[in-house]
Amino acid sequence: MKTKLRSLGLAALALTIGGTVMQGVTVAPAGHLVVGQQALAGAATAEQAQALLARAVAKIKADGQDAALKAFSDRQGGFIEGELYVFVFDMKGIYLASGGNPALVGMDAIDLKDAEGKALVREMVALAKGKGEGSVDYVWLNRATNKVEHKRSLIQKVGDSIVGVGYYHE
Repeated sequence: MKTKLRSLGLAALALTIGGTVMQGVTVAPAGHLVVGQQALAGAATAEQAQALLARAVAKIKADGQDAALKAFSDRQGGFIEGELYVFVFDMKGIYLASGGNPALVGMDAIDLKDAEGKALVREMVALAKGKGEGSVDYVWLNRATNKVEHKRSLIQKVGDSIVGVGYYHE
């Protein structure tokens, strides 16, 4: 096994050990496994998602939107914890940041639909305009399990932006 690991160099992967999914695992050049900030049996919790959302909102308020958006989309920016990451939309549904996929920044997602046809970004925008915060439930492909699962995104309006963190749940 050590020979195989060394041949990978630096590689991020999800590893299952004894039924526990270890996400954010990196194989270092010497063949050592380096586990990311979160290695969990099952999915992240609502409390973890809420805490990350609160940190993201605080980052925007403390450092300004431009610096925060850059940090949110940066894999090393401190706002990706296991399967949790921060995303930000403007009030028209345009991605301003995505820790899950930085290539989405600038893309119009207003008509994005989940696996059951729900217009989830439209719902986030309506929720942000109405209550200013809340949660949106939908079904989404969980890349860790490669299955379509129930996901909940917690969102909060900050200025003219919608900041969110999503997690998979039962």
